[in-house]
Amino acid sequence: MKILIKNKRHLNAAAKKLLKQSGENRIFAFYGSMGAGKTTIIKAICQTLGAIDIVSSPTFTLVNEYKTSSGESLYHIDFYRIRKQEEVFDFGIEEYLTGESYCFMEWPELIEEILPEETVKVRISVDNNEQRILSIA
Repeated sequence: MKILIKNKRHLNAAAKKLLKQSGENRIFAFYGSMGAGKTTIIKAICQTLGAIDIVSSPTFTLVNEYKTSSGESLYHIDFYRIRKQEEVFDFGIEEYLTGESYCFMEWPELIEEILPEETVKVRISVDNNEQRILSIA
């Protein structure tokens, strides 16, 4: 499935469509080049899920936790600064991948082999008109 985001006004609709498409799956891996919009779409998804915290890139903290208005936790993980797979076990990646909460991951290439089978894989590409195309697998 593909979702086209023509501009920022279409982000919320795209987030709703992505969540609907994913069904009960709560683990998401976002792939794309630097500046493709991984954090931006994750922000829109978190807002759609009712996040009351400010959603920002966890590049330096590795993991951000956001609370929703109903008290649920949403996790946002950025593996950009991780150099060895062993580092993800040091901060307890298993808990995020097997828990009940939504987990949104940027730069998941390093942990590809430990992702659960049901992980929603979202590839973000940018076309010549600066539109974002989400390819979901």
